[in-house]
Amino acid sequence: MDFFTNTNILFFIAAYLIGSIPFGSILAKTFAGVDITTAGSKSIGATNVLRVVKETNPKLAKKLGIVTVLLDALKGTVVLLFAMYYGVSDSTLWAIAILSVLGHCYSIYLGLEGGKGVATGLGVYIVLIPYATLIGALVWIVCAKVLKISSLSSLLGLVAVVVSATFINDGLNVGSNVPMYLIAFIIIYKHIPNIIRIIKGEEKKVI
Repeated sequence: MDFFTNTNILFFIAAYLIGSIPFGSILAKTFAGVDITTAGSKSIGATNVLRVVKETNPKLAKKLGIVTVLLDALKGTVVLLFAMYYGVSDSTLWAIAILSVLGHCYSIYLGLEGGKGVATGLGVYIVLIPYATLIGALVWIVCAKVLKISSLSSLLGLVAVVVSATFINDGLNVGSNVPMYLIAFIIIYKHIPNIIRIIKGEEKKVI
């Protein structure tokens, strides 16, 4: 019974289950009547919400895309903020962050399918490494405006976060940068199809 009363374990379970909530899919199905898990890239992220819903309702697509980003980011921040309130260790916070991103990318509600992890990664990074994340967000905004390729902009922003944090937050208060690298690895791994299309010059722009 101690398993279910251990604070850390309860937070780990909550992080994964909340991270698994497919907000993009729920919003698109509820307000646009479309199943984004079977259309476009089949991802539950904001980019696919925007791309798929835009085919029938461009104005609604932008609204749903914005709300999806916010909710997916909050999935990462909410559990962390509660955990911080309860005073858990930094290593536990990073474990919660990793599980939140894993939940989004491999949702238990979608048969371990999911999104690319960018917004949820942003949500956990902004809590744990805020200054580096703001730098990465700025890089993402500039790249998105210039390149208009969502995946490439996200990856460049991610690289900026990791590089910045290596200098600003080296060790992450846990004696290692591995937790941050692991989250970045998950996001990059989920982007492998996009990376291949970028190399081939086939990745679609978000207009």
